[in-house]
Amino acid sequence: MAKPEWIELPDCEPIPILYEDRSVLAVDKPPGWLLIPVHWQRTARNLQAALESSIRAGDWWARSRGLKYLRHVHRLDGETSGVLLLAKSPGALSAYSRLFQTGRVQKVYLAVVRGQVRRTQWVCRLKLAPSPDRTGRIRVHHVHGKPAETFFRTVAIGQDVTLVECRPRTGRTHQIRVHLAAGGHPVLGDHLYGRAEDEPTNLGLRAVQLAYVDPFTRKPVDIRAPWSQFLAEHGFEKVVWEPERQSIP
Repeated sequence: MAKPEWIELPDCEPIPILYEDRSVLAVDKPPGWLLIPVHWQRTARNLQAALESSIRAGDWWARSRGLKYLRHVHRLDGETSGVLLLAKSPGALSAYSRLFQTGRVQKVYLAVVRGQVRRTQWVCRLKLAPSPDRTGRIRVHHVHGKPAETFFRTVAIGQDVTLVECRPRTGRTHQIRVHLAAGGHPVLGDHLYGRAEDEPTNLGLRAVQLAYVDPFTRKPVDIRAPWSQFLAEHGFEKVVWEPERQSIP
């Protein structure tokens, strides 16, 4: 029997597997799943805990692959969807973590933001630090903040919203969201950095590409999550977009 091309977890639509090799597995993470320590049990939406529980239970998606270990290499915010890379062994986790830590992974996101952005492209280098008055919130701090850099490009302008391509060159918590909000264009549905009076809606942020050179085979890898449905949900169904090819460090 062929290995399933998705992961089945309780109370969740099947999670598509986007890419797999001997060392890693990449999934299309749905919104609402948190990447937090396994022992943190105050939510049923702990993705790492759910994956480990499913592996221990011998569920077919894992058993068909002989999986005994699977751990996220990087993080996506709970409400952010898209490409998430998972390591199949502690050795792989260490090797791929170094790629992210040394900036050798190309990350591309699509964001739908409030307002009509008039700049074609720009780079934000505002330093970021934890907010002292609210746990989990990040703020711009020019003195004590850590360096952060994000490249932005306007893709399409809609009615009071703009579709923006985002390429974070560092990996700070909430980096894209804070940099966009600081420029006056918070991500749609972002109640942490946007307008509190907005009606509830899914966060308009999706990770659509991870590209890197495999640390073991030295071959280039380009993993993409589909974006057509994301564009259609936000009124950009007629937009034609592809991430530009860039050299991978």
